[in-house]
Amino acid sequence: MSATKVISRRYDFVLLFDVLDGNPNGDPDNGNLPRTDEQTQQGLVTDGCLKRKIRNAVAAIQQDDGGRVTPGYDLYFQTQDAVYEKRVLNLVHKSAWDALGIQPGTGEQADDAPGGEATEPDRKGKGKKPKAKPGDGGDFDNVRKAREWMCANFYDIRAFGAVMTTGVNCGQVRGPVQITYSRSIDPIVPMDISITRKSVTTVKEAQDQINKVDEDTKTRFGTITGTMGRKNTVPYGLYKCHGFVNPYLARDTGFADPDLQLLWAALKGQMWEIDRSAARGLMATRGLYVFEHASPLGNAPAHELFARVRVPPLGADKAPRAFEDYKVEVDTEAMPAGVTLHRMVG
Repeated sequence: MSATKVISRRYDFVLLFDVLDGNPNGDPDNGNLPRTDEQTQQGLVTDGCLKRKIRNAVAAIQQDDGGRVTPGYDLYFQTQDAVYEKRVLNLVHKSAWDALGIQPGTGEQADDAPGGEATEPDRKGKGKKPKAKPGDGGDFDNVRKAREWMCANFYDIRAFGAVMTTGVNCGQVRGPVQITYSRSIDPIVPMDISITRKSVTTVKEAQDQINKVDEDTKTRFGTITGTMGRKNTVPYGLYKCHGFVNPYLARDTGFADPDLQLLWAALKGQMWEIDRSAARGLMATRGLYVFEHASPLGNAPAHELFARVRVPPLGADKAPRAFEDYKVEVDTEAMPAGVTLHRMVG
């Protein structure tokens, strides 16, 4: 992690992005159809989906030509392409203890229990033994050291936080960067398109298709027929989400200005450029409006600042098919004292 001083100001931001002929965030509980609000039929994209794309962008930006990641910018939550040891979280946790030269214990962080000593059941559930206390050199202090090591080495922990108490305990920390669900400006109508694959995977699959009998003619097909599949897309959708950067939580994780600049770089468009795929279609950032406060507490309520970025819906009589169909309105008049608007995109 950079030795640069952690951020000391609050930031609130509005992100506009769109999708053309793609699925921005499939719902596994609904046949991977694009997520929607069942009442309004507006499209939804979860915060976890956007955080994954930010992670992917940071990983790409921080890699050299040999695929080596800049120290301090590894990822805690890896992609499916990562090696085994980097996807098993308890192995990642143990790397912190190994690096510090200490052994993971079984105790938890001490409770501030008034009126007596904090205790925990022993392994057999018989009787009780004192819990480790802050400053006694036990698990409490070691977990704190492990948590600090994890924050220093993993960008996404510094940014988004993590619960690292599964088995090998590295504590937990809340991240300063939080993002809301994204919601489309107008309702979307997902398209469920049939697709075919003419190739087969195994010889058995090929023989089964060749020997399949047509129910109408009662004759064998005599050829590899292929298989049918589905592809779900949104013809077009413009989505809006809100985000927050909390300097008080940044103190806990060490989130510094270089980390913040990486976040802006990802949101400005790198997260789409790195994550291109036919399934997601054409996605792009159409607006990034960052409200910088002069103080850690903030100089105006976030919801009042967010209301300054408006995108009027087109209404039921017109189906949006391009970003140019919309008009983004940004109110820059009489900005609250101590608040600066940075129009990074748009």
